[in-house]
Amino acid sequence: MNKADTFEFFRRLAEANPAPETELRWTNPYTLLVAVVLSAQATDVGVNKATQALFETVDTPDKMVALGEDGLKQHIRTIGLFNTKAKNVIALSALLIAEHGGVVPADRALLERLPGVGRKTANVVLNVAFAQETFAVDTHIFRIGNRTGLAPGKTPLAVEQKLERRVPQPFRLGAHHWLILHGRYVCKARRPECWRCIVADLCRYRPKTPAPAA
Repeated sequence: MNKADTFEFFRRLAEANPAPETELRWTNPYTLLVAVVLSAQATDVGVNKATQALFETVDTPDKMVALGEDGLKQHIRTIGLFNTKAKNVIALSALLIAEHGGVVPADRALLERLPGVGRKTANVVLNVAFAQETFAVDTHIFRIGNRTGLAPGKTPLAVEQKLERRVPQPFRLGAHHWLILHGRYVCKARRPECWRCIVADLCRYRPKTPAPAA
């Protein structure tokens, strides 16, 4: 996708949704970090259901450590891999207390040192909580980057690096939200809904998916 088409691609997505946001519910950088860690291989809807009651009383690393691993499991047992995630959340909370005064750092390298936090999770936290221009490549963005020709790459990191080079201002801060939402609701994995896509004419995907029969 050339520069002009890339600009128009994001311009249309921005016009349709001027203020994109994560669908995960959070109240501060710490609860966002926990929610993103829990969202691995799980839906945002499922995570929100599990954390609704949790975040009403547990919204700091100290409170999470006090709750304990078993207590956390009672809240998140409906989420996939909840045993491992509970262990990681308690461990990262303890590390935040020990090394960062209980404050979530606005630094990718420091975030990636926390248990259960990889590059994608760090990028989400940096973007959403700290307004940094990062590109968190999940399965939706990886698919769209390759399918549309926007940022083709064989790995999530390759797609991220191409987005870093190609996404223009003023769209960089919201770019990964627009792509995630577009992949979640329009450019779906099994059957992209090309017939109602506002950027279909810019997309390199062929053949376009026709509208379902009435």
